[in-house]
Amino acid sequence: MFGITLPQSFLQMNTIFISILIEALPFVTLGVLISGIIQIFVTEEMIAKIMPKNKVLAVIFASFLGILFPSCECGIVPIVSRLVSKGVPISAGIAFMLTAPIINPVVLFATYIAFGSDWKMPLYRAIGAIIVAIIVGILIAYRYQGSPFKEHFHLHHSDGKSTPFFKKIWQTLEHAVEEFFSMGKYLIIGSLIAAAVQTYIKTSTLVSIGQGQASSSIVMMALSFILSLCSEADAFIASSFRTTFSTGSLLAFLVFGPMVDIKNLMMMLATFKKRLVFMIVSAVFAVVFVYSLLF
Repeated sequence: MFGITLPQSFLQMNTIFISILIEALPFVTLGVLISGIIQIFVTEEMIAKIMPKNKVLAVIFASFLGILFPSCECGIVPIVSRLVSKGVPISAGIAFMLTAPIINPVVLFATYIAFGSDWKMPLYRAIGAIIVAIIVGILIAYRYQGSPFKEHFHLHHSDGKSTPFFKKIWQTLEHAVEEFFSMGKYLIIGSLIAAAVQTYIKTSTLVSIGQGQASSSIVMMALSFILSLCSEADAFIASSFRTTFSTGSLLAFLVFGPMVDIKNLMMMLATFKKRLVFMIVSAVFAVVFVYSLLF
């Protein structure tokens, strides 16, 4: 009787918002489950045995872990926060956080397919991710002091080896559910912001700005931040710009986006101190920008 006609732009924003959530939720769910497993089954002693004591070697070691432990950027923050709470140096944790969404086999194969079965782009993407992670990790190792966590972040410790196995399974699920709702609200806020920006800022406006080599890299990094795509899908979007942008600017899109987008920025700000997050974002931006200019 009282029909309400919503603006077309609002309906478009709603569609984008839902699509981002549907794309991200499986990976967030996987991330909090892995976080729960780490919390209950992985001890500080286990971490100490495998992690190199040298700061630089720890960062390099962690930068390559993404090959063995693939994770989307949507669910990487809970995993990293749990690893750090178990004794992994924050510099190594951040290095893992930066590379895991990029150098895992699924993402590299998707990049290979998206760019016409050519291994050059996946190779350049993986090399760029590792270079950025190592530089940023070493910077944090030597320049950041104190606890990385916000005041409200509490470190939980498992009961030890005496806990029955099935009780540990239950504790894992309890922890995963708690973390899911903790991270979920920031995912929703980040997805909503990303959908609004995608709806009301035209891609053509950004494209028109990025004409030079330097400006095109900046535009593509901004676009990757705004679109907030999962790393399993972003290569197909990047490949659609091949006739418009240079290889360097496409790499800026493919490396920067999985490391810093609206969704994971919100989750980082909810977990880590602002000073650390600012250091991560600014360092990633600078190193990715310089790397993109090499092509």
